[in-house]
Amino acid sequence: MRIIGIDPGTGILGFGVIDVTRGKMTLVDAGVIRTPVKEDDAVRLLTIYEELTDIIAQNKPEIMSVERLFFARNVTTAMTVAQARGVVLLCGMQNQMTIAEYTPMQIKQAITGYGGADKKQMQEMVKVLLQLKEIPRPDDAADALAAAITHSMTMR
Repeated sequence: MRIIGIDPGTGILGFGVIDVTRGKMTLVDAGVIRTPVKEDDAVRLLTIYEELTDIIAQNKPEIMSVERLFFARNVTTAMTVAQARGVVLLCGMQNQMTIAEYTPMQIKQAITGYGGADKKQMQEMVKVLLQLKEIPRPDDAADALAAAITHSMTMR
């Protein structure tokens, strides 16, 4: 089974693709999609759509695991992240993927066993679970891999 995890954002959107075979998880691809801050929102969303469509075409995941927007202090940021999530969900549906959504707390619980884990603990566990030599960079890619791993663990 191939899973793509997404850490949604408009400026930086993290993605991480893993293969799961007989309970063993393997890293396939990970990275970020960046959009210029001064660019019009519509253009930024189009960039996310086009680049994510290419990533999906290259990696051919069957399942998309997306971090759910839980809350945000800044309403404007929450709205732009919600727009990016909409583009992500559209890409998943257009590619006939099963879509799963998890809150940050659910992801932390699945990865570390503790819903209040900090970013460093999460990144270290992603490294351990995928048997990597280094923590995946940037942070958004590691967060996306955590979303993919969460779905893998939830499926067991």
